[in-house]
Amino acid sequence: MGAQISRQIQVVLEEQELQSLEESRGTSFPGSNIKHPNHKEWMGTLDLGEITAREVVWPGTHNSATDRIGIPFFTRPFFQCQKYSIYEQLEKGVRVFDIRVQQDRKVCHGVLCTYSVDIVINDVKRFLDKTSLEFVILELRTEWKRFDPLRFDEYLISQLGDYLIPQDEQLLDKPLRELLPGRVFCVWKPSIATAPAPGSPLWTGDHLLDNWIDTDLPLTKFISNLEYLKKQAPNATRPYFYRVENTTTPQNTGIWCVYPVTNRIRGYARLFLAETFRLGLGDQIQILSEDFVTKDFVDACIGVTMARFALSKQDLLQPYQWLR
Repeated sequence: MGAQISRQIQVVLEEQELQSLEESRGTSFPGSNIKHPNHKEWMGTLDLGEITAREVVWPGTHNSATDRIGIPFFTRPFFQCQKYSIYEQLEKGVRVFDIRVQQDRKVCHGVLCTYSVDIVINDVKRFLDKTSLEFVILELRTEWKRFDPLRFDEYLISQLGDYLIPQDEQLLDKPLRELLPGRVFCVWKPSIATAPAPGSPLWTGDHLLDNWIDTDLPLTKFISNLEYLKKQAPNATRPYFYRVENTTTPQNTGIWCVYPVTNRIRGYARLFLAETFRLGLGDQIQILSEDFVTKDFVDACIGVTMARFALSKQDLLQPYQWLR
């Protein structure tokens, strides 16, 4: 009990430090004033003849397909990290998804599983069918201590077909328009099965990296995210996508529900982006993910992406003029 009380005091102190940091340094960064008028098709409003996959700041979600996991009010609060379906997240502007699966192709988070991955794939295909210039990074991996789904690579290729962008690191330097009709970077990270080979329609786990820190302490996570980001090469030179997860995770401290724990850091995504630019890391940020995604979070990522191409406020007032 004493250790739990001590931990909660540490949590409060770290929350206060983050709040003080935000008050003293602010949350201004290039593009921080941008509020995009069309989250469903925001990528289509970029100059796709110029921008590459490396240059986008991709808004992502953590444990993306957990909206219906567990039993409501019973087990769900301990495992749910998102309240929207994959399709709803796509409509809200999310473009990177973290999907964990097990042998029977059900989506998992820890010891619980939820619906079939078919629902995820169908949501992605439905969204792509209804849009023409939106791109997605879809990461699928076998959950820890679970077995790989049988011939899962073949399943993904058969389902996503021409939407898949083949594994070729040189394509990261190509303007997005040149990747069409491909619009999905599909990363498959099995536990034991053979990883996708170069030239495959699927990408390996080595093409989407992060440094996940398992902590419920918000300032500790915030600082560690910055420190690991400092160690990354600039976007223009590395052969992989790099993800920062703006999340905190329940620990053995008496609070087991995901929402109140991750909420300790969730509101500081804009502060994190401001700090990356203050520290000269603006050209290293690439994927930013959070739990229980919000419109403001997506706008922050879109804003940095657009600022990289110096789109003005006047452009935003006439959004369909900059459809290329």
